[in-house]
Amino acid sequence: MPEAVLFDRDGTLVVDVPYNGDPDRVRPVPGAAAALHLLRAAGIPVGVVSNQSGIARGILTTAQVDAVNRRVDELLGPFAVWQVCPHGPDDGCPCRKPRPGMVLAAAHALGVDPGATAVIGDIGADVRAAAAAGAAAVLVPTPVTRPEEVAAAPVVRVDLDAAVRHLLGTEQVAEPVPGRAS
Repeated sequence: MPEAVLFDRDGTLVVDVPYNGDPDRVRPVPGAAAALHLLRAAGIPVGVVSNQSGIARGILTTAQVDAVNRRVDELLGPFAVWQVCPHGPDDGCPCRKPRPGMVLAAAHALGVDPGATAVIGDIGADVRAAAAAGAAAVLVPTPVTRPEEVAAAPVVRVDLDAAVRHLLGTEQVAEPVPGRAS
């Protein structure tokens, strides 16, 4: 069982609205609140690690991103830590996923070893950031997840509930359907 679980924000905890700067457009993905409750009930701190390149691109302000994060926290929090990378993909920033900076910083802020941390996300950059930090990773694919990202992920689950139950060791494996290959 991990000592902390970090979540990607857009597409994982909340419905992805590209470059969202409006807190009124924040909608949790189905099952997010229940999955977070399972972790909190087990005494596991949860946090968010989120690339927000809209800031570097001039599409969003830091204040807008902060307002959206506050809304996520109101709907699904409290989160023990928030790490946000405001840089663009070509900036070479060590915190921007798939680099490990945010995962390492979040683990440090929580006082846990990165190797005792897990990251749940919806794209390959989330999985690669976890691996680069020495953390476990669970991919929960969405329509934007590329097939090669699914194939490369060490653990793939259909939704947040299954991802969290996998990490907690309480995942229930369905019996094979008679007459069908499993």
